[in-house]
Amino acid sequence: MTITKAAAIGGGVIGGGWIARLALNGHDVTVFDPHPEAKRKVDEVMKNARRAYKRMAKKGLPKEGKVTFAKSIAEAVSGADFIQESVPERLDVKLKTLAEIEAAAPADALIGSSTSGFKATDMAKDMKHPERFLVAHPFNPVYLLPINEIVPGEKTSKKFVERAREVYTAIGMKCVVINKEIDAFVGNRLLEAAWREALWLVKDGVCTVEELDDIMRYGFGLRWAQMGMFQTYRIAGGEAGMRHFMAQFGPALAWPWTKLMDVPEFNDELVDLIATQSDDQSSKWSIRELERIRDDNLVSIYEGLARHGSKGWGAGELHKDYVKRLGAAAPKKKPGVVSRVAKAAGKAAKAVRGAVTRGKKAATKAAPAKKSAKAKTVAKKPAVKKPAAKAKRR
Repeated sequence: MTITKAAAIGGGVIGGGWIARLALNGHDVTVFDPHPEAKRKVDEVMKNARRAYKRMAKKGLPKEGKVTFAKSIAEAVSGADFIQESVPERLDVKLKTLAEIEAAAPADALIGSSTSGFKATDMAKDMKHPERFLVAHPFNPVYLLPINEIVPGEKTSKKFVERAREVYTAIGMKCVVINKEIDAFVGNRLLEAAWREALWLVKDGVCTVEELDDIMRYGFGLRWAQMGMFQTYRIAGGEAGMRHFMAQFGPALAWPWTKLMDVPEFNDELVDLIATQSDDQSSKWSIRELERIRDDNLVSIYEGLARHGSKGWGAGELHKDYVKRLGAAAPKKKPGVVSRVAKAAGKAAKAVRGAVTRGKKAATKAAPAKKSAKAKTVAKKPAVKKPAAKAKRR
């Protein structure tokens, strides 16, 4: 499926990321977001995304799609064949939004939800055409991170699952279809487990926010950027592999290494503790500065992974192909007046250089001939007779 018109409902952090990815892949996007600062926020995301793509896509980019803001959901989705919903994570808000989308969108339009945890079946319970609805869960920043968890609902048709895979893959995403519905899917369940334990560690005074982040970014976070959990642990098992690793560390599951069976009380005291330490760690950068640092680092990681072997490794392989496709879709530059003048000047300079070179060659050939002629002239001169020597007086 080729997108002819895209609509984005919601222009926050995730919605703005979708808008940027679509636009930078050459697709026009119509946006609806009632927030009074929505356009400014989307513009900020677009600015960062352009900066990252300019560095990343050295072979060029497609002509950027036009981003237009609509005054209503109905106006935004009218005539759209691809719609991405990214409204706040409240089931009542999502149900109301989806009802408005369905009332105005074409019956065969693909609708994806960016929900972080709700099941597609629960969100589609009042839809007349639930077969074209599914979860399409990305990670922030959407314009750079390629993963997309596609989770169909009970009534989602296989036709639309495949259509979704085609659409998201075409804009550079790595689609993983999860055929068993579960709250929070896969990625967020893993993140939630780590998040809970991190809150406990800081709350109990075991470490600070910054110390915990350092342990992640200087340690296993670097491994996870290029290998997943199981592949990493397989290596940890040595030559005997995963079986040895599990035999060695499996019993630890029963040890008191985790508090995941419990959740720390979420109160103002915990919020103040975490927020204050976070401010101490990162307040010297603005959010936009942190986003740009993050984007630069992500591009560097992709480029490093892309250099592995002939195809690249992990996300690097996808990145290599994505950049190539972006370059292939870039408009061919037509020579303008300036470029034609430059081209003509280049030809003239080349002609002058050629003439000078030919002149030098001719001069070099002529030099021996002149020397020979001079020698002949000298040879023909009559010899001057010296007067006879006078006798010496005695």
